[in-house]
Amino acid sequence: MVDITDIEAAAERIAGHVLRTPTVPSPGLSALLGVPVTAKLELLQRGGSFKVRGAASKLLAMTDAERAAGVVAVSGGNHAIGVAVMAGALGVAATVVMPKSAPARAAAAARRAGADVRLTEDMASAFALMDQLQLDGLTLLHPFADPVVLAGQGTVGLEFGQDAGELTDVLVSIGGGALISGVAVALHAQRPGIRVWGVETEGAQAMTDALAAGGPVTTTLTSSVSTLCAPTVSQLTYDHVSTVVEEVLLVSDSDAMQGTLDLADHAKVWAEPAAGCLLPAARRVLDRIGPDARLGLVVCGGNIATADVLRTSGTPS
Repeated sequence: MVDITDIEAAAERIAGHVLRTPTVPSPGLSALLGVPVTAKLELLQRGGSFKVRGAASKLLAMTDAERAAGVVAVSGGNHAIGVAVMAGALGVAATVVMPKSAPARAAAAARRAGADVRLTEDMASAFALMDQLQLDGLTLLHPFADPVVLAGQGTVGLEFGQDAGELTDVLVSIGGGALISGVAVALHAQRPGIRVWGVETEGAQAMTDALAAGGPVTTTLTSSVSTLCAPTVSQLTYDHVSTVVEEVLLVSDSDAMQGTLDLADHAKVWAEPAAGCLLPAARRVLDRIGPDARLGLVVCGGNIATADVLRTSGTPS
């Protein structure tokens, strides 16, 4: 298990390489949900998501030989961008493997940052190619099965705990689970008694399935929220979530898309559906715990085009 000292060490390691993103009260979301809401705006991070934190943490912890070999990563979108941005900044060759279903703008952003982008038919074959490229000699930079990456993502929670006012409950979306694992560890260390809730979309429910099975299992991916579509979680993230997270909530793709539009209307931020899914989940949390809640939302990324959301949500563009 990663602990707060690991996250604090990651924060020192990546300082100067990533942004300390804003933590702000949201009057619009507070009015919408009926309780005070504070948002951690990780969509304003370099590369448009929190992913550069874990990438920087891992790249800076590698040996010279590991960096010289070049790195390989697999991604549904944001990890590819994060690895490409940080590898480019540090002069490390990066190969990122992505399914064809990943947003085209994410693949283009990774290429612009200097990465060699390999596209595969689906996420399962993307992970398989990643494994093969690692066997061929590239250094693996895994999105969620590495404690150094997890500690880097946990710096989001470290900053949130330091910068926010009163919080009772924090919601974090889950793909492979490194972000929520690190955030929960950091917040619990700083604010004992706080509750951290995970959110997945139906058809991208690798953590929900793992919790039901008692460990990581392979999940059939059908969600349109590609940045949450990990085919399985890792033992590392399962161990953290099963220990330090209150519960994982499932929401529909359509509710996640509507959440993105609600974030634009009420919070005045353009976030991807991987963050939009937090709003329908927040309403369910409030139904359980009542009106005395003080909510925190980790707005994890903003790498989606307006046309993509409008088309998927059925809204005329």
